[in-house]
Amino acid sequence: MALYAIGDLHLHFQAELKARAQLKDRVWRGHEEKLRSFCEETVRPEDTLVLVGDHSWGRTLAECEEDLRYIEALPGRKILLRGNHDMFWDAKKTASLNERFAGRLSFLQNNWYPYRDWAIVGTKGFTFEGPFYLDRRGRVAGWDEEAADHAEKIVSRELERLRASFEAAKAAGRSRFLMFLHYPPTNILEKESGFTEMAEEYGAEQVIYAHSHGEARFHDSIQGPFHGVHYSLVSGDYLRWHPARIL
Repeated sequence: MALYAIGDLHLHFQAELKARAQLKDRVWRGHEEKLRSFCEETVRPEDTLVLVGDHSWGRTLAECEEDLRYIEALPGRKILLRGNHDMFWDAKKTASLNERFAGRLSFLQNNWYPYRDWAIVGTKGFTFEGPFYLDRRGRVAGWDEEAADHAEKIVSRELERLRASFEAAKAAGRSRFLMFLHYPPTNILEKESGFTEMAEEYGAEQVIYAHSHGEARFHDSIQGPFHGVHYSLVSGDYLRWHPARIL
């Protein structure tokens, strides 16, 4: 029973034109077939595969049907986390999604899932990504204060959701945690954040995140050990579509 993770699939079986305008790099060519092949080579039926957000370009559940069927067909138990592009998934509708896809897909939001001795917890997360203003040397000299204030409100809401996930797992008797975020735990200006602090508060052993894709973004946040927690980026293009083994 192994645990794997990958994020940012950006599937577009029903939203080809929109995706074509966004996914231009060579790494995206035929990425669905690459991922399917690598999963079939690696992930066994008894394993767990966590999909760390941005599953589909579809804006409604109807526009995501083929994308979700693709995910269903991948081997292993599939657990999905919300990403910023997952417009089909309103946080208030998580229970209805779990009911609709029972036995096929599991949706992680304000809840948790068991994996051996660990609890899989998580939320979409959020980080302030600008606009940043640069000086002539390319250094950050300031930022949009209004956008930063708005981001702070979203971060606060996401921290509440993450705490609900941890507390639900604790109430069920779990004490070992693997924490998943879609957004990175820190932005390019931060050394730590509410998300890193919560990981340390609950003793999470690992934090796994996505969202930072495109080579210029791969090192936007923490990777490796930090304050006793191990951080991993699992964006699909960063992994070249090979699911990362977490445990």
